[in-house]
Amino acid sequence: MITVNFPEETIKILDYERYHYPHPKVQRRMEALYLKSRCLPHHEICRLCQITEKTLSTWLKMYRDSGVDGLKVLKYKGQPSELNSHMSSLEEYFKKHPPRTSSEAQAKIAELTGIQRGPTQTKEFLKRMGLRIRKVGQVPGKTMEPDQIQEQNRFQKEELEPRLQEAKIGKRTLFL
Repeated sequence: MITVNFPEETIKILDYERYHYPHPKVQRRMEALYLKSRCLPHHEICRLCQITEKTLSTWLKMYRDSGVDGLKVLKYKGQPSELNSHMSSLEEYFKKHPPRTSSEAQAKIAELTGIQRGPTQTKEFLKRMGLRIRKVGQVPGKTMEPDQIQEQNRFQKEELEPRLQEAKIGKRTLFL
C-alpha cells in the first residue's frame, strides 16, 4: 500500500479539478486521489472509479513524485499515420495542383500512394501539411437582357468610374 499525505490545499485543488479540468482522464485521476485523501480503501476507490488497483497505484506514484501537476500530464501521442512517409511528395504535388474538394484530394492520395483514407482523415492530413479549405463564391455572369445591360453601363460610367478616379487622387478610400 502506498501512503501519501494530502495537505488541505491539495485536497481543495483535487476537489475542484475533478469536475473542472478539461480532460476527462485527468478528472478521473483527480477523483481517485480525492477519494484517497478522504481515507477510502483502495478496493472501494477502484470500484467507484472503475479502475484497477494497478492503475490506482500508478496514479498515486505520479502524485507522490510530481504532485497534482504530475497528474495532469498525458503522454499519449496517438499512432503515426502511414501518410506521414509520403508527406513531402504529396505536399509538393498539392502545392502545384491544389485539389478543389476533399474528395478530389482523397482520390489523388489513393492514386499516388495506394493508401485509402476517408474524407475526415484526408482533411486532417491536408491541414497538417499546411493546406486549408477555401470557400469560393461565384461571380454573376453577364446578362443578355438589353435593359440590364444599359443599367450596368450607366452604373459603370456614372457611379463606379468617378469613384475610382476619386480613389486614385486620394479623395476617397476604396475597399475591395
